[in-house]
Amino acid sequence: MEIDQLKDFSKYLSEHMPENLSATSEINNGELTLKCKLDSVLPMLSFLRDDAHCYFKILVDISAVDYPDRAERFEVVYHLLSITYNRRIRVKVEIFEEALVPSALGLFSAAGWLEREVWDMYGIYFSGHPDLRRILTDYGFSGHPLRKDFPLTGYVEVRYDYEKKHVVYEPVKLEQDFRNFDFLMPWDGTEYKLPGDEKAVKGTS
Repeated sequence: MEIDQLKDFSKYLSEHMPENLSATSEINNGELTLKCKLDSVLPMLSFLRDDAHCYFKILVDISAVDYPDRAERFEVVYHLLSITYNRRIRVKVEIFEEALVPSALGLFSAAGWLEREVWDMYGIYFSGHPDLRRILTDYGFSGHPLRKDFPLTGYVEVRYDYEKKHVVYEPVKLEQDFRNFDFLMPWDGTEYKLPGDEKAVKGTS
């Protein structure tokens, strides 16, 4: 959509949304984004789905963003598509870490798996979801991988044990010397030698 069209559509939304729906809008990268409060998210999605000038009938995705330094740590983002008007729109909701987000499964059947993914990756709860369990990680997985405080190496390693004849979980082992980062790198000067380089030097002498 052209910028002028987006501005007109944003104005229409602000004028025709029910009074109890509080939202602010912004235009980024040619798409309109609405920011609403947690208690308005389901009425907002319902309005966008059913209003004759919106018809955002397709829930394309539900994603989240982690801002550990914010009081309201997470943003839950709904991506909607209107085939009727060839439009896309985002709805963002800022929430506290312990907040319960109402499930959108009653409005969009696609929300079932999408909310499970957000729960799995971020640990965000969706109240009213009938089957909120992990979908990408294993059943015994610890933590939520897309949180900013989740370690890059994870907590456990998974391997198949041929003696036990099943998969086993073990604490992560960082045995390589180069994983002990000391902020010294080869381009910091000729004095620093990579582990193993001293052997090459002795061999040439």
